Amino acid sequence: MGKKITEKNNFYYLTIALIILLVSSSLDQVLQITWLDKIMQGITLLTFAVCLLSLRFDSGWYRFLLSLAVAWIGLMIINQLFDFKQVDIAMLVLMLSFFFGTFKSTMRQILFTGSIDNNKVVGSLALFLLLGLMWAIAYLLILEFSPESFTGLEAKNWGDNFSNAAYFSFVTLTTLGYGDMSPISPVAQVIVYLEAIAGVFYMAIVVASLVGASQNSQENNDG
Repeated sequence: MGKKITEKNNFYYLTIALIILLVSSSLDQVLQITWLDKIMQGITLLTFAVCLLSLRFDSGWYRFLLSLAVAWIGLMIINQLFDFKQVDIAMLVLMLSFFFGTFKSTMRQILFTGSIDNNKVVGSLALFLLLGLMWAIAYLLILEFSPESFTGLEAKNWGDNFSNAAYFSFVTLTTLGYGDMSPISPVAQVIVYLEAIAGVFYMAIVVASLVGASQNSQENNDG
C-alpha cells in the first residue's frame, strides 16, 4: 500500500483510514487512556486528510470537503483553548457534513463512473462504513442535546464516547440488535429505525447496482 493514491486504488486507502478510525476509538476500553478525546481529534484529522487525498479526483466535492476540514481544524484549536460545549456540537456537525460529502462523492465515483473493478468493490465497503459513522455522529449529537435519550449509552465527551456510538450504530445498521443499548426518546427512536432501513436499503440497492453494473461491463467486453 506504499503506492501513490490514484483512481485505481483510492478506495483502498479510504477504507483503511475509516477502519483505523473505528479501531482507534476503542483504545479507551483497552488501554484506559484518560485523554482519548484528544487522540480521537488527531485521528479524525488524519482520516480527513486521507479522505481528501482519496477523493481529490472529484474536484467539486474536494473543494467542499477541504473547506469543512479547514473549519474543523479551526474549531479543534478553539476547543483546546476554551472547551465550550457549543464547539463540540459544531465539530460534530462538521464531521457529519464531511462524512456525508465523502459518502456522496464516493457513491458517485463507484456507481456512475467507469467500469466495476476491485477498487470499486472495496469502495462499497467504505460506503457502508461511512453510513455507520454518519449515524454514530448523529447519536453523539442527540446525546449533546438530550443526555437521557439512550439506555446503555451515557453522555460524555464525544471522543470518549465515539466507540460506544459506533458500536451501537453498526449493530443497528446490520439489524443485529443485541439489546444492550436502546433509544428512549422519540427523536432517538426515529433516527435508529431510519438507520436500520438504510442498512437494508444499502444491501438491496447498492450491492444490486454493483452486480448489475459488473454484469453489463462484462457483456460489453464480451461483445
